[in-house]
Amino acid sequence: MMIVDLIDGDDFRSRLVALGIQIPEGACPETCARLALRKHVEVGVLGLQDLVRELMQHTDIMLPSVRTAIERYLLPGLR
Repeated sequence: MMIVDLIDGDDFRSRLVALGIQIPEGACPETCARLALRKHVEVGVLGLQDLVRELMQHTDIMLPSVRTAIERYLLPGLR
């Protein structure tokens, strides 16, 4: 049996926190994406575009809430 790690809200949050973005514990994916975009607009976040690109290559294992947050906030905001 193959076990696949899903990209869930906690994983999404931890990856953003690793880039230096302050996000409260338990924040939903939408809040995570909004805070990441705000930080990027204010001061720039090195690696955020690469992270979004990487995550969007794995939409088959991404929870819909994470994908929706990325598509709604980060993809338009990073163009």
